[in-house]
Amino acid sequence: MEKIEQLILQRKWANGKLIQYNSKVFKIIQELEQATFCDGALPKKIKELIAVGISVVTNCESCMQWHISEAVKDGATEKEILEAVEVAFEMGIGPATVNGRFALEVMDKLFKGAPESGK
Repeated sequence: MEKIEQLILQRKWANGKLIQYNSKVFKIIQELEQATFCDGALPKKIKELIAVGISVVTNCESCMQWHISEAVKDGATEKEILEAVEVAFEMGIGPATVNGRFALEVMDKLFKGAPESGK
């Protein structure tokens, strides 16, 4: 729990600093976040669940903490959040299978398409 609290404090501190510096870029990022995470064709809760999955795949702990908290505020259940994480599992594994296809092509080229005899 301490790590989560540290992430929250660090985010608040950094955001406060950027506001103090009157960062135009940070202001635009905040506006983008507000425009992105509002009800539209997809409800905000669903957008937060999508962000949870992306956060898991990109290994952004601060993002996970934020978007899981926001999803809960928007009414997401524990099971819904778990399923978003499970989708991330598959999306993390999926690219490895795609990369594996390239490895197979390299092997095929090097071994001239002949499968290894059963040893």
